[in-house]
Amino acid sequence: MRLAGITIPDTKRLDVALTYIYGVGRSRARTILAEAKVPPATKPAVVTAEEESRIRRAMETYKIEGALKREIGGNIKRLIDIKSYRGSRHARRLPARGQRTRTNSRTRRGNVRKTMGSGRKKVEKK
Repeated sequence: MRLAGITIPDTKRLDVALTYIYGVGRSRARTILAEAKVPPATKPAVVTAEEESRIRRAMETYKIEGALKREIGGNIKRLIDIKSYRGSRHARRLPARGQRTRTNSRTRRGNVRKTMGSGRKKVEKK
């Protein structure tokens, strides 16, 4: 089964399988299935064509996949263009929401480990 350009796995429950789509989490998946009147425990392999079209129609009301990625990218570009603090953090690929960066930011800064020494070199005395 393909929805929004993504192949949904046939072996998982529908409420879990829909989360493979960018912008659809567990909560939104349950909401979509409730709107489409499809039981969440159903496997995608046994969904009828009518149920599939109802799921597609229910999903059209939400911004998902490409449209959502474009909107998020546009928001970040706007922050960078207006030279806001958050925009400068995005431009330098650093955490933008007040996280600690002295430690604990390995994924954004790269896995660089520096020793916490005194910073002074020892001078040998004669």
